[in-house]
Amino acid sequence: MGKEVALISFGPHVGGLTTGGLTATDIGTNTSVGGLAREFYDRMGKITDFSSHEAEIKFLEMLKEAGVTVLLRRPLESAALSDKRIQSISLMTGETIVAKMFVDATYEGDLYAAAGVSYRVGREPRSAFDESLAGQWQTESWKGVYQFCDLPISPFVHSGDQNSGLLPEIAIEPAGKPGQGDYKVQAYNFRMILTNKDGKIPFPQPKRYDASRYALLARFLNFDANIKWTLNYTTEPMTDGPVQMRRGDSNNAGSLSSDYVGGNYQWPDGTYVPGSFDELPEPRRGLPMPMAALYELREKIFQDHIDYQVGMMHFLANDPSIPKPLQQRVNTFGLDPNEFKSSGRWPHELYVREGRRMVSDYIMNQDNCEGKRIAEDSVGLASYAMDSHFCQRVVVVRDGKTTVRNEGGFGKPCPKPFPVAYRSIVPSRRECENLLVPVTLSSTHAAYGSIRMEPVFMILGQSAGVAASMAIDAEATVQDIQYDKLREQLLAISQKLQN
Repeated sequence: MGKEVALISFGPHVGGLTTGGLTATDIGTNTSVGGLAREFYDRMGKITDFSSHEAEIKFLEMLKEAGVTVLLRRPLESAALSDKRIQSISLMTGETIVAKMFVDATYEGDLYAAAGVSYRVGREPRSAFDESLAGQWQTESWKGVYQFCDLPISPFVHSGDQNSGLLPEIAIEPAGKPGQGDYKVQAYNFRMILTNKDGKIPFPQPKRYDASRYALLARFLNFDANIKWTLNYTTEPMTDGPVQMRRGDSNNAGSLSSDYVGGNYQWPDGTYVPGSFDELPEPRRGLPMPMAALYELREKIFQDHIDYQVGMMHFLANDPSIPKPLQQRVNTFGLDPNEFKSSGRWPHELYVREGRRMVSDYIMNQDNCEGKRIAEDSVGLASYAMDSHFCQRVVVVRDGKTTVRNEGGFGKPCPKPFPVAYRSIVPSRRECENLLVPVTLSSTHAAYGSIRMEPVFMILGQSAGVAASMAIDAEATVQDIQYDKLREQLLAISQKLQN
């Protein structure tokens, strides 16, 4: 649109999870994708199950064609504000970026936090927005799925002996009551690219391998001979993953799987406060710690996730406690030698499913997803099911027996594609006037479960760019953009704005 644009990346890659392993695209309704997102998938020749490294090549080609300056390995340090406008941002390379408009497209919301924009982390209590999927222990969706087949598996080191302590990967912190909120976020994992072709890379043993942390998995795998291990998604009784193994993008799929439940609570902003609450807390503002310290903490969490997931795959492939037929099936697969060559064939991106969520004048919620509340200022459509992975793995009592269960998962379809509000991707006027947020936008945890998909981020990213350009031309704040004119521009570039 005739503007100078710089794309600044924390690491050495562009494309986020699309180039970091997530190629089994969570598309929802195919026809809801337009604009540059559709152009990207058309250039790839497919919308799902493409190559991650080929996707990055395609993104870089499109960036070059558009004349975008790409700045890699540029971690954010701070933002300088004056009169509710970001004047510049400082990078840890010592560089300063001065611009008229800024877009925070991080998975965590780092830029707007540095700019003092309000946000939340975790799950709202059910009472806050009257959402059936909000808070803990919702029962509307995913009831009984990936719950250790509802078997009475003891959570204790010595089965049945609570004095022996809990097995690894079970939370010491007790869960809250149904409907209560907390500061937990849904689990992260790496989207492994696997293959069963010749030349596959055997699952390696991580440097900090500890087989004992998979004791709960071993107990589950050997608890009942009638369980059917599918190595894929399953919702049938007495079936379980325990992982998804397929040619290409292989996701979490099981009661104890590649999702590292509870390992990510500090990732969004460096803090975590245990406990549950009935009333919605006030939003947070600012950085609880300097960005350098937050990056250092995230690096530790990143490596811990590597140790967990690489270790789990090595455990399934090699530990003598694994049932032999299952182990043999696991070993028919390995890492794809053609992907992630610069990072040992392991994905270079951690799947940050949820970080901060901005709090602005319009908060997307479950009613939006279900078509009960329609945003009149649409800047794109979301259509995937409201989807949350587990937030905690806790001790519970079932039928008089102490056992273990996962909590926080849901997957409820949306009746049809729904519009995402322009007001949800801009901060409140009182906080910042030249910033757009197309990824960690203003949304509840329940609604974000649908919006948080890569095609939607691409769609909202393009709409944010158009709005930024229009604001520059009009010498206006992002809040003062005339929506009718924005809508006209978006339709002209083939964005889909209504179902």
